[in-house]
Amino acid sequence: MTTLIQRPDEGLAGENSRRRLIVIGNGMAGARVVEEILARGGATQFSITMFGDEPYGNYNRIMLSHVLSGEESHEDIFLNSLEWYIENSITLHTGVRVQRIDRFAKVVFSDDGQITPYDELIVATGSRSFMPPMDGLYTPRGSLLPGLFAFRTIDDTRGMIDYATRDDHRRAVVIGGGLLGLEAARGLQNHGIEVDVVHSGRWLMNAQLGREGGEVLRRSMAQLGVGIFTNNRVVSIWGPDKVKAVRLRDETEIHCDLVVVAAGIRPNTDVATTSGFTVERAIVVDDQMRTVDDDHVFAVGECVQHRGEVYGLVAPLWEQAVVLADVITGSNPQAAYLGSRTATKLKVAGVEVAAMGLTEPERETDEHIIFSEPRRGIFKSVVIRDGKIIGATLLGDSKKLAFLQQAFDRGLPLPEERVELLFDLGGPPAEVGVAELAEDAQICNCNGVCKSTIVDTVKGGCKTVSGVMDATRAGKGCGSCKGLVAQLVEYAAGGGVEEDPSAHYYVPGIPMDKPALVQTIRVQDLRSVAEVFAALAPNGEEDAKSKMGLASLLKLIWGAEAPDDREGRFINDRVHANIQKDGTFSVVPQMRGGVTTPEQLRRIADVAEKYAVPMVKLTGGQRIDLLGIKKEDLPKVWADLGMPSGFAYGKSFRTVKTCVGQEFCRFGLADSTKLGVELETRMQGMESPAKMKLSVSGCPRNCAESYVKDVGIVAIDGGRWEVYVGGAAGAHVRKGDLLVTVDDAETAKKLTARFIQYYRENAKWLERTYAFVPRVGLDRIKAVVVEDSEGIAERLDAAVQDHVDSYVDPWSQQGADPVTPGQFRTSLPLEVLPTMPPDRAEQLLGGAW
Repeated sequence: MTTLIQRPDEGLAGENSRRRLIVIGNGMAGARVVEEILARGGATQFSITMFGDEPYGNYNRIMLSHVLSGEESHEDIFLNSLEWYIENSITLHTGVRVQRIDRFAKVVFSDDGQITPYDELIVATGSRSFMPPMDGLYTPRGSLLPGLFAFRTIDDTRGMIDYATRDDHRRAVVIGGGLLGLEAARGLQNHGIEVDVVHSGRWLMNAQLGREGGEVLRRSMAQLGVGIFTNNRVVSIWGPDKVKAVRLRDETEIHCDLVVVAAGIRPNTDVATTSGFTVERAIVVDDQMRTVDDDHVFAVGECVQHRGEVYGLVAPLWEQAVVLADVITGSNPQAAYLGSRTATKLKVAGVEVAAMGLTEPERETDEHIIFSEPRRGIFKSVVIRDGKIIGATLLGDSKKLAFLQQAFDRGLPLPEERVELLFDLGGPPAEVGVAELAEDAQICNCNGVCKSTIVDTVKGGCKTVSGVMDATRAGKGCGSCKGLVAQLVEYAAGGGVEEDPSAHYYVPGIPMDKPALVQTIRVQDLRSVAEVFAALAPNGEEDAKSKMGLASLLKLIWGAEAPDDREGRFINDRVHANIQKDGTFSVVPQMRGGVTTPEQLRRIADVAEKYAVPMVKLTGGQRIDLLGIKKEDLPKVWADLGMPSGFAYGKSFRTVKTCVGQEFCRFGLADSTKLGVELETRMQGMESPAKMKLSVSGCPRNCAESYVKDVGIVAIDGGRWEVYVGGAAGAHVRKGDLLVTVDDAETAKKLTARFIQYYRENAKWLERTYAFVPRVGLDRIKAVVVEDSEGIAERLDAAVQDHVDSYVDPWSQQGADPVTPGQFRTSLPLEVLPTMPPDRAEQLLGGAW
């Protein structure tokens, strides 16, 4: 048990006149109500005490799936720090459960033996995971079977991560195909675990999606390598000492190491029931969020039943919190909660999903507009009644969401050409700009932030996008509203959006630009990612998003002396191959300058046949890509190939594309192939802030596309060479800038390497050369790299030579022995399991949950 005693009140007059407010529940609902009360001057009205069942402060449960996947750490999802409670004179009891309320004596009894009096009471006990009936849930001693997890709390999430990353654990079953279940499946995949989802509904996310949308989502999840069982359920778990397998209703057996239950939630009503309050599906409240039994006891959130409805989404929770705060503080005693029109906007395993109202028509006169493209994971549906939208579903493409949301909420007139609701057809757009959005239009569903809150924050002086997000929490949930938040900030600031200082940070978790960070690391002799966080991060806290960039930077600074910090690596760098969306890997052996031999081609063909490689493909970098290789086969594939790594997977130097040059081409002016091979040999494997692709063309006809590469070299008359930098031909297209014209290939090679080293030392993390060159300026780059204006050319050249001298090919170094036991453990759910036929499911399930 932990108790935070409130700080001594500073300047709060009339202490005895303040009413005692107890909030049972320190989750999202309880803390949000307190925030709303404080915003209405509640600190002068109430002495606030909060009880939390968990031994932590308040955190965002919506983000637990991001913690599971590794995108966020558990520290990142806390909504209120412990200091917040102290600053607001709130007494917080963590890890303490209230067992009973005596509403006649106006006291609560907690499991630590305390009896605490109140004048006003708010019950915000939330909900708990529903554990469907299954055989084998418990060990013979009565404890929950090891390897079986709910997915509701930080402790649940930590336990899953710990269990999933043990070396002998390879496969999981997730029970429940709703939002949380699919997020759990995807998160476990990120830990190298094969995952099957078992869902009792006929299609995935059946609470939010119709049949067709659910089937499109099933296909998208299957393409990600998740096994799907719908119209089915787990009836037993095999132990007895730990999870070993599950049996389904149709007698299918799945061997697994852990089971995650995400089969819905149930309101936590135990304390209300024990204390004699009216409880049906949940605690019954009126329009002022009072319990129907006591005017001094309120309830809010997932534990509440209002007008027969129980809500499990956050948006209704925020609306309830506003009404309760208005009523209890007296700022608006007539405030009333009249229910919520539920709308969902979120990301499911990276797939955008938006749903509101009906998923299918209910009357013959209802209009139903549908577009479905399952191959691309796109489904759109709009239901119209009497000229008004009464339901909409968007899956995989949410471009029209703003208008559809407003039309659904406010009954806006609709275009005669109904297809304009789904697509822009070139005419006057059926669209709503941020200026036209209503002041109370909800922008962030995850944190209940409306337009007026964002606008008021900007007008209050906060004019950076990140600052507004921090102040309001908009965009801090699933992230799907970040673009709209940025537009609103720009609109509210009248175009005067201020530059965000964090835009100059090399990585988000360390508040320093790259030069300052590099200098500090050198001065303090910081050698590992953990040491950098401990010394330089705010409060010494680690940031998951910063680890990879810091690991790369440390290798740049310390070279061969840098420790092999595997925690700072992405999966690609840990296994030296490029992960694909189905969990298999791509292997691209090095072919310097795009030149190969019959012997190499035979070896590639033999490997492709031996390992049944699904696709062998020529790449744009003049190499051969073997796609669909299993993780556990990677070391054997490398050994059989006997070729160096082509580094097609990392933030590093990739390849040099060449034309045939003067040796065979009648237009060739110089030996471009030789120069390309020499460059690739010298720069191979060099880590950098972002990937680098080079090219050498033997004449200005530019057959090797040298003008649109990170560095492109072109032969011209007189044996001279032009060196271009900052080109791009992918999602961004940019012709490179002419850095220098030189008289020989050796000078071109030397200045190319010098430019790359200068880029490595000065570019931001993930900043490609096409952004770096314009940002720094071509004139400055010329001065430093060509003219040596800063006197660092010799040092830059020496750094390149250090890389050449210390380079070791990771494929030959790895051999057959993994660095860690799980490095090449299988992670491939290659076979997508079929869905049970509906008639068979109906026969077996017969109305089960």
